[in-house]
Amino acid sequence: MSEHHGHSHDLSGVDAPERVARVVWISVIAVGVLALLGAILLWPSGDRSSDTSFMDTNVQKAEVLLVEVLPCTGTTEADGIDCRWITISVGDQDDRGVLEQSVDGIGARLEEGDRILVSTADLGNGTTVYGFHDYQRGAPLLLLLVIFVIAVLLLGRWRGLGAVAGLGASLVVLIVFMLPSLLDGNSPIVVAIVGSVLIAYIAIFLAHGVNVASAVALLSTFLSLTLTGVLGWLFVELAKFTGYSDENSYYLDVLGLDIDARGVILAGIVIGSLGVLDDVTVTQVSAVWQLRRTNPDGAWTDIYRPAMAIGRDHVSSTVNTLFLAYAGASLPLLLLFTQARQSTGAIVGKEVVAVEVVRSLVGSIGLVASVPISTALAAVVVGAGNGRKSR
Repeated sequence: MSEHHGHSHDLSGVDAPERVARVVWISVIAVGVLALLGAILLWPSGDRSSDTSFMDTNVQKAEVLLVEVLPCTGTTEADGIDCRWITISVGDQDDRGVLEQSVDGIGARLEEGDRILVSTADLGNGTTVYGFHDYQRGAPLLLLLVIFVIAVLLLGRWRGLGAVAGLGASLVVLIVFMLPSLLDGNSPIVVAIVGSVLIAYIAIFLAHGVNVASAVALLSTFLSLTLTGVLGWLFVELAKFTGYSDENSYYLDVLGLDIDARGVILAGIVIGSLGVLDDVTVTQVSAVWQLRRTNPDGAWTDIYRPAMAIGRDHVSSTVNTLFLAYAGASLPLLLLFTQARQSTGAIVGKEVVAVEVVRSLVGSIGLVASVPISTALAAVVVGAGNGRKSR
């Protein structure tokens, strides 16, 4: 999914030679047409049937009304084994139910007023058994989304509105096309590439406008993403990943879905890299455009060198951000292995950790490569000649 890290990029106001601009637009349009054809061929059928009986499919909203500490089921007060008996109001009909929790148990500790989700099971004799499923988190997540949108709009104004619209469109591509297409059994890497190209188009053009600079940023993103995909495929093969380090892969198998688990890892690498890649490519193209304004008569090499200096500073911090993001996501797992007193080599060698290592390093290599790719391409475009203007 595309994400931008608060930079303000102005990709307008500098003209490129018509011949060069024409080549850029032809290339961008050609890639876009291929992506659209790919989306049509890979479009999900919508006809998926699978066994979901082992999953919690009957889930209802509920509210905790009362919490009492009483003897657990099958015990008496004399046994001294207490449980938390939780009275809940379930669904729109205000049905009453009871949950039982261990006093000393780990996990969710429900309190009066908590809004939760409960799974239900009908025993067939008029009795319904309830089980705690999860908390209702819609309200805080919606509040956070509103704060995020307001922050982006306050800083970015109309450009921020384009960025928010691009984010929304990216989610639509992911939810409407990519995930259902993967569930249809289509090649994960092909779906990831097609979907990523569509997301890049939408995100960059909406956030930065339809101009030559945005087109150059798109081409740079495509080239960097291709390199990332090739490296990802190579090291997924060399590392002999099975794709079953995550328990969710087993659930997909139980559902009877024909999904390439190793391909899903590779698709995740491509999609995860896109958000950082388009940020770097847009930043570098913006730097080149700004430098061209200050040096309108210089050769492309005069623009390339200072723009690369900017890119080196940017990429050094972004690579660290990428690594820490993956480390943070895997922190509970790393803590578990560390507590088990396993060596660093043994920890890193486990597939569940090695996948994150490959994901992080491949993404970082693609990120590093995107700096010279986008800088050189942009510098060549704006420095290819003077006097012939095009937007």
